[in-house]
Amino acid sequence: MRLVAGALALACAPGFAQQPEQLKAGAELYARNCSACHGARMLDPQGAFDLRKFPRDQRERFVTSVSKGKNAMPPWGDVLKPEDIEALWLYVTTGERG
Repeated sequence: MRLVAGALALACAPGFAQQPEQLKAGAELYARNCSACHGARMLDPQGAFDLRKFPRDQRERFVTSVSKGKNAMPPWGDVLKPEDIEALWLYVTTGERG
């Protein structure tokens, strides 16, 4: 019973209904901005970090890396809005698994 109540609470939580749209936006942003280096659908990265292996508990590290750049990756903070980076995070963490 608690599991059902928890699932219902999550489904009614703000932002839950937006997830499919945010995931779609993340996939589109990824295809447009990230796939050239990280590979289409995060497959066969061209020497860039394999995002399928990005630790799911390190959201802030992801946001910082995308915003400020890391190693050979340029900063995207002036190009992408915070909500774009959040959509990318959702895609990277669930997009090809969800």
